[in-house]
Order: sequence, then structure tokens, then C-alpha cells
Amino acid sequence: MTVETETISYREAVRLALQEALRADPRVFLMGEDVGHYGGCYAVSKGLLDEFGEQRVRDTPLSESGFVGAGVGAALGGMRPIVEVMTVNFSLLALDQIVNNAATIRHMSGGQFSVPLVIRMATGAGKQLAAQHSHSLECWYAHVPGLKVLAPATIADARYMLALALDDPDPVVIFEHVMLYNETAPLPNDNDRQAMDKAALRRSGNDLTLITYGGSLPKVLQAAELLSQSGIDAEVLDLRCLRPLDTSAIVTSVARTHRVVIVDEGWRTGSLAGEISAIIMEQAFWELDAPVARVCSKEVPIPYPEHLEQAVLPQPEDIVNAAKQLLGVS
Repeated sequence: MTVETETISYREAVRLALQEALRADPRVFLMGEDVGHYGGCYAVSKGLLDEFGEQRVRDTPLSESGFVGAGVGAALGGMRPIVEVMTVNFSLLALDQIVNNAATIRHMSGGQFSVPLVIRMATGAGKQLAAQHSHSLECWYAHVPGLKVLAPATIADARYMLALALDDPDPVVIFEHVMLYNETAPLPNDNDRQAMDKAALRRSGNDLTLITYGGSLPKVLQAAELLSQSGIDAEVLDLRCLRPLDTSAIVTSVARTHRVVIVDEGWRTGSLAGEISAIIMEQAFWELDAPVARVCSKEVPIPYPEHLEQAVLPQPEDIVNAAKQLLGVS
């Protein structure tokens, strides 16, 4: 007898995670712009207001600094707030609360206070939302001591990372790439739950390592499949957690394949890809048979026209070309 497995979307996986958290712990509540009556900008929280009411699913004024600050205060007061920031660029209005308050209170209180706050935000390009709503600023947050930064790229991580973040006593920022919300996969089970701060090997290989995270993972897996058609065996490492980085997984993979392409939707200058490259140079230099290569977005504001937007973003063919250049094949 064949048992059919339900298929769900990334969006539905995040909603299940929110629903589970709200049911399991009365201290948990969700707040942000349009999360309640509208159901969320990307329909992630649709239906949660009907089940949990306005005290647990709270629509906020259009003031990121105000409601993120309220989340910091609620966390200090013993609650477990989940704050949704509609898009990553809007989080810039709350940088003071995130960087100066949430990230520093444990240190500045000598360990007396913790801030168990989870901040979710949509990130990335590909939806034709133009320059102000298409940023990939994960690297900015991964730069800040006191924060943990997650980038779930699979349905399983979208389903289970939230619970792990809520269990953490310190602030956690979760980046959900806009191009992943419609991705589908079989409903994950508890066996798919992985430690929050560990990278995941999504594909084994011997010829080179492709390192990425978040919305770039499907493109990298597509590139790995294209490379296999040319007889090139590429390994794919999904970072999942951007702070702290799983440097051990990075170094282990490099030691196995000896060549690396880092794929990062952020701009190249000051990118997370640059930091990963430096880690490889410092900890695995003698394992390299070629310089580390990076595939990043072009250094321009993200264009609105679809053909220009796609032209500035890393694409599977860009990754394939970078890999072949490392290997000296055409």
C-alpha cells in the first residue's frame, strides 16, 4: 500500500510553524504590519487572527522602530514575541532597536537580561518590486554580535527553524526569501528537523563545492544538475545559519573538493561571500587548487523591468560558468 505524502508550500510551512508556536506557548504572539486582518503581505499569517484573536495576532501602526521596540520590551518582560517586518528595507527603520538594543542588552546587563525575540522579514529580489523592496541585506545583520541570523531555504527549515529560534534566549533574525514562498515539497516530519546553527549538505560531490544560502539554493541546485550533465560532480552546501557560520562544515567541504564557488545574492563589495572567502583563505588555504570564486548580484540598485532584474541577479548559467572556469573546462 502506497501512503501519499501531502505537498505544502514554503508559505504554508511558515504558517504551520507560527500556528504550532502560538498553540504551544501562551507567551508567544505575532505582531507586525498587516499580519492580522490582511493575513500578511505574503499571506503567511492568513487565518491566524481567526484562531488566536487580536491579543495574539496584533496588527501594528506603520512604525518599525515602534513595534520592534515593543517586541524588545515584551521579550524583556517574559513574553516570546515574533515580530514580522514586511520587507528587509523596512527593517532599516528599526536598526536602532535591533542593533543598539536587542543585540546588546545581554552584554550591557552583565548577563542579567536576555531578549528572546524573533524577527522575521522577507528579503531578496525576483518579484519586480524595484530597488527599495528587493534588497539582500543579510550580511548587515550577520555582522552584529548578539544576533543570530537564519536563512531557511527549504520547506523543512521553514517549518522547523522558528521553534528553534523561539527556544533561543537571544534575538534571532529570520530571512525568508520572497522567491521561496511558492516553492513546494512533501510535508516534512520531525526527522527533517536539524540544529539551527549547522550548515546542511544538500548534494555531495567531489569536483568542487558550491556554497550558498536562502533564495539562491534552488538556482545552485539547478546549476549542480547542469554541471553533472558535463561530467562535473558539484557539492552543494547550504549555510542555513549566517551568524554564527558553520565554519567547520565549510572547511570540511573545501578539504574534500579543493575548489569553491560562493553564490550570494548580496552585492559583492562587503558581501557575506567575501567573509566566507576570507574564512577559507585563513583555515583551508592549503586545500585549495584554485582561487575562491564568487557569484554575486551586479552592484546596481535592483531594476524594476523583469529582464533587467534577472540580468543583475546570480543565475544558474553564471554559476555553471564560474565553476567551469575554476576547473579549466569549457
